[in-house]
Amino acid sequence: MEAMHLRSISIFLLLSLVLFHGVSATTIMMINKCPHPVWPGIQPGAGQPVLARGGFKLPPKRSYTLFLPPAWSGRLWGREGCAFDASGRGKCSTGDCGGSLYCNGMGGTPPATLAEITLTAEQDFYDVSLVDGYNLPISITPFKGTGKCTYAGCVSDLNVMCPVGLQVRSHDKRRVVACKSACSAFNSPRFCCTGSYGNPQTCKPTAYSRIFKVACPRAYSYAYDDPTSIATCTGASYFLTFCPHH
Repeated sequence: MEAMHLRSISIFLLLSLVLFHGVSATTIMMINKCPHPVWPGIQPGAGQPVLARGGFKLPPKRSYTLFLPPAWSGRLWGREGCAFDASGRGKCSTGDCGGSLYCNGMGGTPPATLAEITLTAEQDFYDVSLVDGYNLPISITPFKGTGKCTYAGCVSDLNVMCPVGLQVRSHDKRRVVACKSACSAFNSPRFCCTGSYGNPQTCKPTAYSRIFKVACPRAYSYAYDDPTSIATCTGASYFLTFCPHH
């Protein structure tokens, strides 16, 4: 019932925003369905403006709407286990961006599940990527767009099935808090798709990327994953949900 209520509020807010700002405004409504706070991080693509200072705290059951300028591109992720002082200095156990509440253009420290989006006049391109590893489930659901407009995401908990060599554990070592990509764990050309492996013909799925792909078929699992992992939509706005199945 609560989830339905949250969704109806979200749709009402989004509709009112679209009506108020005119249909041309693209919005991303970030919704935190995790049982704990998430600190979203937002990194713009080259030459793009920083939005919402690049980061903020999003308590459970809350949402925050970002307005995207035309032709904006960037990546969004969720940071967990953060503690910041009054000046916004501190750190997060996953996805940290230089020890600041406001990422201000900086990316997150891997491993972190990434949502990536690029807006163009013709259509938007978006995906959820595990190329930098995984820390929490994320989904992107387009709203009010035309075209394929498929859902993208990784909603499985990869931390519970993360191979030992890729695990990042909590300070007390009791929990797996994130799962590294094979590239960052082993730093070899084969896993990173670099050097002689730097093209789609030679860089193939590995046992590690297959674990990610089986768990999260609608996410990008390694650098040259099947391009069908990238979704497209025209004239949409988006829900970006942390822990969508909670």
